[in-house]
Amino acid sequence: MRTILLLTGLALASAGCTASGPPDPRAAQTSAEKLSRALAGYEQSGPPRSCVQLRELRGNHSAGDAIIFEAQNGPNIYVNNPPGGCPTLDYGRALVTRTSTDQLCRGDIADVVDPVAHITYGGCGLGDFVPYRRVGR
Repeated sequence: MRTILLLTGLALASAGCTASGPPDPRAAQTSAEKLSRALAGYEQSGPPRSCVQLRELRGNHSAGDAIIFEAQNGPNIYVNNPPGGCPTLDYGRALVTRTSTDQLCRGDIADVVDPVAHITYGGCGLGDFVPYRRVGR
């Protein structure tokens, strides 16, 4: 009897997860618009890279579903689109990565956390790093 109740509970829980329907197309459009605004004044400056040296990076922020990593030297940035999306890096949130090398690479896991409240909002696997440089200055 307990097995049947457990299976029934699992079936109801999974039905609740799938009842939300397809993603809202306005949310995807908004994400693309945020990235487009963030990349205004930049052009892609090379092919996507699977890894970047940590010493090349100085900060990051989100633009829709993408994470923009600021380069240490000059007006360059790297855009990373995690394949499964990533929680937004809102004000007061930080990106925490763990790597055993001096590089950040495609497939590395990044957690979005509130460092003061010690709350983790979720994590994501990083994608390729696409280099951009500022133009017109």
